[in-house]
Amino acid sequence: MRMESDSFDELDLGLLDALEVNGRASFSRIGAVLGVSDQTVARRYRRLCAEGGLRVVAVRDAERLGQDHWTLRLRCVPDSSAAIADALAKRPDTNWIGVASGGTEVILGTRPRSPGARDDLLLGKLPRTPRVLEIHAHQMLHRFYGGPSGWLRKFGVLSDEQVAALRIEPGPARQGPARIDPEDESLLAVLERDGRATYPELQRATGRSESAVKRRLAALLASGAVYIDVEYDPDILGYRTDAALWITTSPAALHRVGEALAAHDEIAHVAATAGPSNIIATAVVRSTADLYTYLSGPLGHLEGVQYLEASPLLRRVKRLTYPRPVR
Repeated sequence: MRMESDSFDELDLGLLDALEVNGRASFSRIGAVLGVSDQTVARRYRRLCAEGGLRVVAVRDAERLGQDHWTLRLRCVPDSSAAIADALAKRPDTNWIGVASGGTEVILGTRPRSPGARDDLLLGKLPRTPRVLEIHAHQMLHRFYGGPSGWLRKFGVLSDEQVAALRIEPGPARQGPARIDPEDESLLAVLERDGRATYPELQRATGRSESAVKRRLAALLASGAVYIDVEYDPDILGYRTDAALWITTSPAALHRVGEALAAHDEIAHVAATAGPSNIIATAVVRSTADLYTYLSGPLGHLEGVQYLEASPLLRRVKRLTYPRPVR
């Protein structure tokens, strides 16, 4: 992979990959791995935030927490899709929202934090929205790729030695299932706005000692309840086309096809789902021609694929759950 931008270069690409490996790594640590000063890393980071849509935020892992994670396809009146997508983007339980199908469809992910919140959205608000004509709901059953696994890792931007130098130090041994306690909410409220918030900032927000904050954040990351995610505009890499893929396989081929898709460079996320399709994936490619090549080649040749529908996104409305932090 190479940068295809007049504003950004290979050092910026290395910085993005470093943040995918460890979004809370210090600028000095990243600089040592990339062979530049911490001031250079800080300068590049600020420019990526301002011009490349970079955000680093904490995300609750619904799968590890045993919570629902749904992908919804909403067929809408054509002149209403943008307004519906923007309204849904304001909800804290939605992510990865896009407008597709010539502007007649909104595709989104939602992670309701309780059965009541799920029912309020799926059985209450959306069915009562007059310009939503049809709702297809797909519940995630198993994630093959995505979540804490960064897409850039597939391209080997950094060497294994560089990745090892950036990895988060092992936290306390995980005991029991991943969980988020009520007293964690003030900590996560800050990190969900800015995943790189400093320990003094977290201390002030929580009222805990800095050592207590460090221990609890390390425990949340080690358990998998929370991970640090990175968002940026893939256009700066030259990847200007992304599409939702709705795939149906035979039951016996479901796991095999999912694992195969997870290994494809074009796939940023893939999961097994309950619903009209039993696999949903997100493909990110440079152009519609590359999307055709992928669909007719690597994906089309997978044994067990019975049906495929691709929905290229016309507009990316939201990529992560939380609004852009101001720093």
